[in-house]
Amino acid sequence: MTLLAGLAAAAALLLAAGFVLGRAAARRAGRDGLDLGTPVEHATFHTLHTASLAAPPLRAGLTEDTARKAARRLRPLLGTEALCLTDREAVLAWDGPGADHHREQVLQRVAELLRTGRGESLRSDCDQPDCPLRWAVITPLTGEDGVVGALVAYGSRESAVLVRAATEVARWVSVQLELAELDRSRTRLFEAEIRALRAQISPHFIFNSLAAIASFVRTDPERARDLLLEFADFTRYSFRRHGEFTQLADELRSIEQYLALAGARFGDRLRVTLQVAPEVLPVTLPFLCLQPLVENAVKHGLEDSRAVCRITIAARDAGAEAVVTIEDDGVGMDPAALRAILSGESAQASGVGLSNVDERLRQVYGDDHGLVAETGPGAGMKVTVRIPKYHAGVHRDPPLSGQV
Repeated sequence: MTLLAGLAAAAALLLAAGFVLGRAAARRAGRDGLDLGTPVEHATFHTLHTASLAAPPLRAGLTEDTARKAARRLRPLLGTEALCLTDREAVLAWDGPGADHHREQVLQRVAELLRTGRGESLRSDCDQPDCPLRWAVITPLTGEDGVVGALVAYGSRESAVLVRAATEVARWVSVQLELAELDRSRTRLFEAEIRALRAQISPHFIFNSLAAIASFVRTDPERARDLLLEFADFTRYSFRRHGEFTQLADELRSIEQYLALAGARFGDRLRVTLQVAPEVLPVTLPFLCLQPLVENAVKHGLEDSRAVCRITIAARDAGAEAVVTIEDDGVGMDPAALRAILSGESAQASGVGLSNVDERLRQVYGDDHGLVAETGPGAGMKVTVRIPKYHAGVHRDPPLSGQV
């Protein structure tokens, strides 16, 4: 469901709930002598506030825990005697009376809903005279794969307003569940992209790094030990299993480790200059966002040439952004070939890292924050990354103990 459809569902929910809550709001305001605006204005505020409390658990998906937390908020919103949320197989949460003798009936009705995909309203077959649940509205909860469960609202009498309100609330809940699925899909996509980057850390690089370390074991054992620690820290960071984002300081530290290993292999042919403003070190950015760019600079500056390669890595403060540039004086490339790589038209192995980083930056920050690359045959390459210091949804996850 699109964002526009979600907003439309929320607006419909607001109107439906306003009818249910407006009269009660007016009574409370008059009794307490408070000037809370018109009944509709108060109902609007109450509806939005209650919906905002119910949304976070639903954004985590439909489970017993999230359904229980959401049902506790949704029942007062509808003003019903009881409310339950189900998945395709079981009642996940029940708020209000009647759970002991209505659950079985609910599951039978949900089975029918799953078969037809249509909601229904009906009299509740209850043989207990003191039970307040006399009318039930059963509405489907939908996701990308169709009906995923049901919302069941119970009233003491037949009510067309309850039917309309319950239907709109169920649509709103479905929007939240679809957003939760979108979040999970985004996470899976991110993990797939990271796996692609990790695959680029080829056995060739690992073999060469270990071979370079081994070459110092007898001649300079202290350096061999230091390089081995750098190798361990580099691989631990690159293959960590937690978090979509990292700090610029951590990414630069991993780059330093990578360059130390490359320096052990290429010796004086690799010359690196770091120019980093301390104030940008805490800036948060997508994980493995800069390292592939440095690897690309080393490849085109050293592996594709026998000359000395100078790589300059700079990170400066630019107000609301941190600007990072990675520049080499290597062999460069045809700008048309680079455009083909970034657009996905070229499947060159050497361009996997560039296109991956460019795509992830655009997904997180928008199209205005893709890679800016300047290059030409024999002219080296300069890649610029602009990272907003603050951006919605971008935050550094706390490390998990025991994970790498």
